[in-house]
Formats: sequence, C-alpha cells, structure tokens
Amino acid sequence: MGFKEGDLVLEVGRSGGCDESLRKAISAITKTEFVDSDAHEVVDGVIIWWRDGDGDLVDELMDALTYLSENGPIWVLTPKVGRDGHVEPSDIQDAAPTAGLTQTSSFSIAADWSATRLVARKAGKR
Repeated sequence: MGFKEGDLVLEVGRSGGCDESLRKAISAITKTEFVDSDAHEVVDGVIIWWRDGDGDLVDELMDALTYLSENGPIWVLTPKVGRDGHVEPSDIQDAAPTAGLTQTSSFSIAADWSATRLVARKAGKR
C-alpha cells in the first residue's frame, strides 16, 4: 500500500467486519495509531472501508481529500464479490473522477476485502 514509518493514516468506516490483521499490519509499518475524522490533521493516506449501502461515495471521497496531503493516496477497501456489502468496481470508477481522483490500481488485499487506490489528478489533467 506504500505506507512507511511515521505516516499518519486516516481510517473511515471501520466496523466489526473490517480485517483486523490488515489494520495491525498497517499500524506495524507506520508505527502510528490510525487517525479518525475528529482529529482534523493532515494525513499521508486515507483508508475507507466501504460497503454497499454506506451512502454517497463521492461525498466520502471529497471529505477524505480535506485531510489528505498533496501526494497521499486514498484506499477504498470493499468486500469481495459474494461477500455482504460488495460494491461494484464501476461504482468506484464512477465516483473517483467526480471527486477529482484517478484510480491507479485494484487488487485483493485480504481474504474478504479488495483494495482500490485513488490519487488526486495532477493539475492540468482531466
């Protein structure tokens, strides 16, 4: 995911169904606690646990951008196909450009979760 020691990571949408081993692995790399949206700090990356029915993804992405450093990624973590709350990849692909983001990669990150990396579009690109 590209995190390194000292990075601050905002975590959004955590609930009982999140992958705790993935969370622990990220914390072990960064050696920091996750930041929540109450902290209002600039962060190096954002993790959004997103499920079908969670609301408006564009709004969530726009909110995440307010905390994100200039070059930080937003990771949208969604349940895999066949899991409760699965989100169609096209939902993320549709939401990203509206929020001013570009999708760079998608892959399986845990037994029940897929990850999609989004980054801010560079100035002058559309």
